[in-house]
Amino acid sequence: MAEESAPKGKKYAAILIRGMIHVRHDFKKTLQHLNLFNQHNCVIVNSNPITFGMLRKVKDFVAYGPVSDEVIAGLEKSKIKKIKEKTYRLNPPRGGFERKGIKTSYARGGALGKRPSMDTLIRKML
Repeated sequence: MAEESAPKGKKYAAILIRGMIHVRHDFKKTLQHLNLFNQHNCVIVNSNPITFGMLRKVKDFVAYGPVSDEVIAGLEKSKIKKIKEKTYRLNPPRGGFERKGIKTSYARGGALGKRPSMDTLIRKML
């Protein structure tokens, strides 16, 4: 199985989709290092091997992917509550999550894991 590497210079967005109840301690620690404490929190991170590895570890709890500069500017301009630097509290998505819900991966029609782009999901949650 080929390991994918983190592209250099890109910004990634990660949104905590599932709650933190009954989560293993090491997953909870990784989410805390990413500043994801509550459901529907969004964090913007730079792409490097360390953060990419952390995102892959918690892929069953978060949705993550590259984000465009326009969406980041829209997050900064909106009235969304900013919790910490580059961490935002978003609303639940208008129209709901994908068809299979929040317990399956994006590749299988759900909401979790790596996405090709986070722009549509963040716009639905603004």
